[in-house]
Amino acid sequence: MSGVTGIFGGSFNPPHLAHVLALAVVHARFEVERLLVVPTYQHPFAKSLAPYDDRVRMCELAMGFLPRVEVSRVEEELGGESRTLRTLEHLRAKHPEWNMRFVMGADLMAESSKWYAFDKISAIAPPIVLGRVGVAYEGAPPAILPAISSTEVRTMMGEERWDELAELVPREVLAHARTRGLYRS
Repeated sequence: MSGVTGIFGGSFNPPHLAHVLALAVVHARFEVERLLVVPTYQHPFAKSLAPYDDRVRMCELAMGFLPRVEVSRVEEELGGESRTLRTLEHLRAKHPEWNMRFVMGADLMAESSKWYAFDKISAIAPPIVLGRVGVAYEGAPPAILPAISSTEVRTMMGEERWDELAELVPREVLAHARTRGLYRS
């Protein structure tokens, strides 16, 4: 059995500094051989997303410089609606030697009862839950990640509040979003 592979999925619409910090925290606290960043291909609740290629590129710009981090297009390969369980089952079949852990924020863990087959997700890839400022529930890990919201970031981009965004979003992601005209109101 090879080392641990952390699976960090999300819309990354757009990726921000809390996402970058999450990967740094996992590297610092856990023995991981690799971290796979998995952008959602098609949101299961038909949520509006920036084009997939742009979100993949922004993930590469935001997180690709970190050691042992790979941005994966696995959900594009699978096609259709993105489902965490389907993605993890596919990765397990493709890489049976991987010991997978699912990296998630405490905000998502608090909503895990709403997820499709979260018990099966946990069995395949036991969660690494990272505390987030503003998220508290019994047993929640200490808050270490800032409360940055992609929704708020998109609103600020639409309003062209670039100076404020510089505090929340990696500079290369901002440049990409600006050049491509993403999230304009």
